[in-house]
Amino acid sequence: MSEIEGLLRKHLKDFTPYSSARDDFKGDKGIFLDANENALGSVISEKWNRYPDPRQSHLKRAMGTIKGIAPECIFMGNGSDEPIDLLIRAFCEPESDEVMIFPPTYGMYKVAANINNVRVNEVLLTPDFQLDIAQIKSVLNDQIKIMFICSPNNPTGNLIKTQDVLDLATVFKGIIVIDEAYIDFTDTPSWIEVLSNFPHFVVLQTLSKAWGLASLRLGMAFCHPKIVDVLNLIKPPYNISGPVQNHVLKALKQEDQMRSFVEEIKELKKELGSALDQLPIVLKVYPSEANFFLVKFKEVQEVFQYLIRNEIILRDRSGLVLCEDCIRITVGTAFENKQLILALNNYLKI
Repeated sequence: MSEIEGLLRKHLKDFTPYSSARDDFKGDKGIFLDANENALGSVISEKWNRYPDPRQSHLKRAMGTIKGIAPECIFMGNGSDEPIDLLIRAFCEPESDEVMIFPPTYGMYKVAANINNVRVNEVLLTPDFQLDIAQIKSVLNDQIKIMFICSPNNPTGNLIKTQDVLDLATVFKGIIVIDEAYIDFTDTPSWIEVLSNFPHFVVLQTLSKAWGLASLRLGMAFCHPKIVDVLNLIKPPYNISGPVQNHVLKALKQEDQMRSFVEEIKELKKELGSALDQLPIVLKVYPSEANFFLVKFKEVQEVFQYLIRNEIILRDRSGLVLCEDCIRITVGTAFENKQLILALNNYLKI
């Protein structure tokens, strides 16, 4: 994997990471007098006095079984935001290297780059929210080390065309990050299935959406083991807490429940989309493969503020390029969706 090593920031090639107490011993049982923990226990009933597994070994094995990928190809972070930040820190030199993003898209790519003082090269999506391949190729340069592609895209909800990603892979030799936070709501296979053919791809997924575990903040990066090694090199020693690891291990045994959630959300989404389409104040409901809609409104700010006053909280996206007059609406419960439509109808009566 000389290509990956060639992309790595120079000062990290001989970097010595912090070695945690649990890095020296891989077992679960023993007399642990190595980490200056409170051996007497915890002030609450659960046994949380010991540091968690820094490499999340049990969790990665369970996740690997579900995703059909080897545990050594999995990195786990505090949400997907942590691997986004770590990838930029690992592969981009501040003030000289760049990341490429395709607005409108998930805002944390740009935020993470800005925090790390890495330039952001932006190429707008086309009016139908697809990659502008010709424009991307025309501005490629050697300073671009990472591309972030969100599919299904947030906030537009659409999948990015597979062939377009493949086309980019033939001309761009940096890291291509495909963010699949909403992949469970689609019928399209994950890029995880073809990762072995693309060693410079990183696929991000999360348990915050379909699994309903947003509060636990567990995100995954699936990639070549060499990239996992790099992320492990620079991550905080115990970035995933013990309680989170334990809760997620239990949750992963409930995959059928997750699938049931997804199917119910899809049905609710159809009903919500149909109801929104019938409102005269709605100009367009964009097609979506996620658990939300991007919706174009007349009088968008008045509608948005009216809903806030009625304690219905949506996401104003009207300030984003190509999203003028748009609000992003998450699919709620049947009751919540009904209350939203009722409030919009009441707005029309004002």
